[in-house]
Amino acid sequence: MQQAVIRMISDALGVPARSVSQVLQMMDEGATVPFIARYRKERTGGLDEIQLGKISREKGRMEDLQKRKLSILKAIEEQEKLTPELRKKIENCWEANLLEDLYLPFKKKRKTRAAKARELGLEPLAIKIYRQGHEHPGRLAAKYLNQKVSNVEEALKGAVDIISEWINEDPEVRELVRQAFRKSAILKAKVIPAKKGEAGKYSDYFDHSEKLSGIPSHRLLAIYRGETEGYLRISVQPDEERLFSQLERKFIKFRSPSAGLVKGALYDGYKRLTLPSIENEFRNLAKRKADEEAIDIFAENLRQLLLAPPLGPKNILAIDPAFRTGCKTVCLDSSGQLLWHGTLFPHEPQKQTERSAEEIIKLVDRYKVEAIAVGNGTAGRETLDFLAEIEELKPTEVYLISEAGASIYSASEVAIEEFPHLDLTVRGAVSIGRRLMDPLAELVKLDPKHIGVGQYQHDVDQTLLKERLTAVVEYCVNSVGINLQTASKHLLSFVSGLGPGLSESIVNYRSKIGKFESRAELLKVPRLGPVAYQQAAGFLRIPGSKNPLDNTAVHPERYALVKKMSADLGIKLRDMAGNSKVKERIKPEKYTGEEVGLPTIRDILSELEKPGLDPRGVAEVVKFSPVREIADIRPGMEVNGVVTNLAKFGAFVDIGIKQNGMIHISQITDRYISNPAEVLLIGQAVKVRVLDVDVDRGRVSLTMKSVEQ
Repeated sequence: MQQAVIRMISDALGVPARSVSQVLQMMDEGATVPFIARYRKERTGGLDEIQLGKISREKGRMEDLQKRKLSILKAIEEQEKLTPELRKKIENCWEANLLEDLYLPFKKKRKTRAAKARELGLEPLAIKIYRQGHEHPGRLAAKYLNQKVSNVEEALKGAVDIISEWINEDPEVRELVRQAFRKSAILKAKVIPAKKGEAGKYSDYFDHSEKLSGIPSHRLLAIYRGETEGYLRISVQPDEERLFSQLERKFIKFRSPSAGLVKGALYDGYKRLTLPSIENEFRNLAKRKADEEAIDIFAENLRQLLLAPPLGPKNILAIDPAFRTGCKTVCLDSSGQLLWHGTLFPHEPQKQTERSAEEIIKLVDRYKVEAIAVGNGTAGRETLDFLAEIEELKPTEVYLISEAGASIYSASEVAIEEFPHLDLTVRGAVSIGRRLMDPLAELVKLDPKHIGVGQYQHDVDQTLLKERLTAVVEYCVNSVGINLQTASKHLLSFVSGLGPGLSESIVNYRSKIGKFESRAELLKVPRLGPVAYQQAAGFLRIPGSKNPLDNTAVHPERYALVKKMSADLGIKLRDMAGNSKVKERIKPEKYTGEEVGLPTIRDILSELEKPGLDPRGVAEVVKFSPVREIADIRPGMEVNGVVTNLAKFGAFVDIGIKQNGMIHISQITDRYISNPAEVLLIGQAVKVRVLDVDVDRGRVSLTMKSVEQ
């Protein structure tokens, strides 16, 4: 089974079988995707996190399928109907739908029409009619009349019901129908007449027809949502004329007196049994494909947002803006600890502009504020304008920060644990300030689907969504590297090999000892054994450790190798870190061996050249154009904005008004692109030109073509 699985995963993903074999072996031994990607490149042939994630998912699918096979074999065996030929077919089947086809004739069913006909003793009659001999079916049926079957018509109807079920359970028939669906299935959507008046947002799909295989994911998910909400009725059907022609050639002997009955059974079995089943199967397949595409986009957007440049450890003043209830304001120290909180009222209806400005000036001075973070929700732009008018703040940079998910964080167990006695809105302001310091460290506290960079996240498979987004968070955390001395247990829980339990143990241990002296000290943490240490150590950083390698991505298992390099060069280990000349003097080939190849040596040298380099860069201020609402926007205007979300069909841009503008994919660049992410990033500052404004629908169409960036 293992070799078959390796071969199928290799073929499906286009990855060498040897690499797949090595990855599966390491995963079975407890290795994580981040660890394998970073520290086992020689064994995988350099596979990245995305490829490894796909192998992991395929591995899980195959394991689930194997469990299903064993369950099916056991069920058929208990019926004493498991032949050697059938066993072989089941054991060699690796497609879930085909496996269920093989099991279908043996599956326990509710009381079907065919089952009732069998109870009446009509199966022998069905066999004779199905063979389509020369005897007239009426004369055949007359032999099966009894107290329960009173006439020929009733007998023939029961026999046809049995034949219909046979045809439906024929794997070849089901595969022919599947082929027809693959080639020609059309999805049709129609509005439910009684709901037409309230279904306006689905008006594009009131009478919609489109080939299923070509429908974009966002459109399919929108149509499915319309059906779920009770506004649309959907059907999916293939080109039935050609399909029936194929089925008739397979089953009908046209010169037989029974041919008409078999043909009737064929059509009845198709319409009543096979079509609903295969239609549902293809609807689910299309939904799965659309889910995966939407989740792929969501995952990439999330990755970009989590890896957004941090401002770093600075003293921050953060504001969660509002009009009537005031601007919740907090001051944080460089480690994110809350120093002060209060409410200011610079806007209508109180409009305490001068008093609020004076208070902010005092706060900036008292808490040595180095930057200001403003939430981008209600009153966000007005608050930016208010701060821009305070002359004393001119040297202090002001950043507009996404509030997505901040309200959910505020009411979460994490926030309550951190600030049990604070109001929800104060917690939200703290989160806004911390997002400026380090977006990754703060956003990991949220369920990723609430971060607001996906579409249709409530419509897609929630289990798959959670699995993929969690993997993205893990990738981001491990690609950045985490400060073991300051990281929260929530952040640590995403480090390779840890999880919530060990993370809490680390934080508890740290609270007792103060600070870790070395990575090796992790082994003293209760329940943290050698396997977890191996998986986690390389992704944890210890600034100020006696061993400078503890603050790099060099894994402890390679410390001896680096010490040998140090000795060969006659340089102290501490002097190697950050020394660009070291890379020039070392010949990588000299240090390769059975377990260590050139990829690992090159990674070590790159890390020594720039130890602990944060791949995220540094946060930048976005300057918006002087527009405040959609009524201020005119076609032809050029305005500044920031990319807030990416979809397959385009990009959404905050241009400083309540409504996000949208750049269709065809308006992003002059060259052809299949995905906006080829050109744009979440959080990227862009200059755009307005193409069209629909005030009534709150829509602004934008272009980047011929706009100098």
